Amino acid sequence: MSRARQQAVSIFFLICMGVAPAQVTYQHLLKADPDNWLTYSGSYNSQRHSALKQIHTGNVTALAPKWIYHFPGADELESVPLVVDGVMYVSDANRVIALDGRAGRVIWEYHRRPELKRGANRGVGVLGKKVYFGTQDAHLIALDARTGSLVWDAKMAEVSEGYWSPAAPLAIKDKIIAGIAAGDYGLNGWLDAYDAESGRRLWRWNTIPKPGEKGSESWSGDSWKTAGGDTWLTGSYDPKLNLIYWGIGNPAPDFDGDVRKGDNLYTECMVALDADTGKLKWHFQFTPHDVHDWDAVEIPVLVDAPFHGQPRSLLVQANRNGFYYVLDRASGAFLHGTAFITRLNWVSGLTEEGRPIRVPGVEPTLQGNKVCPATSGATNWMSPSYNPDTGLFYLAVQEGCGINTKAADKFRPGGNPYMATGYTESPGEPREMHVRALELITGKQRWDYPQIGSSRYGAGLLSTAGGLVLAGDDQGTFTALDASTGKALCHFNTGERISASPMTYSFKGRQYIAIAAGSNVIAFGLQ
Repeated sequence: MSRARQQAVSIFFLICMGVAPAQVTYQHLLKADPDNWLTYSGSYNSQRHSALKQIHTGNVTALAPKWIYHFPGADELESVPLVVDGVMYVSDANRVIALDGRAGRVIWEYHRRPELKRGANRGVGVLGKKVYFGTQDAHLIALDARTGSLVWDAKMAEVSEGYWSPAAPLAIKDKIIAGIAAGDYGLNGWLDAYDAESGRRLWRWNTIPKPGEKGSESWSGDSWKTAGGDTWLTGSYDPKLNLIYWGIGNPAPDFDGDVRKGDNLYTECMVALDADTGKLKWHFQFTPHDVHDWDAVEIPVLVDAPFHGQPRSLLVQANRNGFYYVLDRASGAFLHGTAFITRLNWVSGLTEEGRPIRVPGVEPTLQGNKVCPATSGATNWMSPSYNPDTGLFYLAVQEGCGINTKAADKFRPGGNPYMATGYTESPGEPREMHVRALELITGKQRWDYPQIGSSRYGAGLLSTAGGLVLAGDDQGTFTALDASTGKALCHFNTGERISASPMTYSFKGRQYIAIAAGSNVIAFGLQ
């Protein structure tokens, strides 16, 4: 079938099925319409909380699959689907597919060739009548939302060097913000902004400062040249402050800090950038001179709430290093931090400025050394959520330790690992996965739900006005929890490991909850 014929069929299908995605404007993104899911985290503030409540604690036991779509060629989907007026857009490493959100029928498919596979793809972005997608060969592309036809293709980096773009793009005003990977290869990262209409690059902010730039003094010698600091997970945005918040990955080599003495800015930081210019406004470094590979890319959640009796614009993050942080998102000032795991041995606490107070000797060695949390982290890229009704912050937690080792390594161009060895799971201490609820300001644990039998991270969370927290696990179990108590209300076995975050949407008066599980996308609704 010709491309023109395919486009005509796609549009005809939309008309026949009564689904037709409207143009997504910046105003739509600002409002965060609960019927649609328009960004990776549901809204600019990344709270992953939906105002939909047709499905609630009183009827969630009647939840059942409405359709299942098997994603051709997929192995382990990590994508969060977006939905615009009943049309769902979901992606894998080399494909974007548009589905009818009511029945799971394919509307169109975009297939990227050649089929490179470097890592995960975590989703798409939408703006206007376009769908935006970061590729395995380090391009950012725009597709026609109605037909899947290619509109423009912007090259971000040289794929031969080892770069790819796994993060779901974030649409802001007339710009598309896109991240890059992989710092574990000794490749320096950046954050890019592209014109949404033409694909022209508007600005680039480099995560590693060059000699003479502010922060360059935090790198010894020429170590800045192969320093890492990638941007492989989507950030958040404050329209009033016009600031983009993005977590930055680990320094390289990961486990040998002897060759890169100093704090190693801006790795392991939360950064705030001016959305119009890409200029750095502030940074906060969670783990200075990290030697444990604790990327700080976890989703920054933006909340307006009282702090010590005064209204405050807050940014909160549960970090891979085991601490929950509360920052002022206008200035980056450290306000509060507390541990959210019990297995923690690398620090004794935080200073008044939020810097870790390290325990001597807890670092990688030639023979191997026990470090808690493990390199995989106390949490990781699985999305948290925040419910303004309960005032609770929900997160997926991994309790566990690792044996970290280091060795001399040499940077080799062309996308080769530059990690200076690695880590293994601590013998006799299997990792345990939990869903936990923390008080927003204090970080105090309010409830804990152990995911029995689960030991591998990946699945994120969703909070709803129906009083629910939805969670998946590596056993393939999709669970609905009571948001106030953590009590499990119902389970569904998807049959495949869940490594993605759930989302929800509504169309024609019916609420759906969808999640990617293994190679399938499953949409649930009330019976």
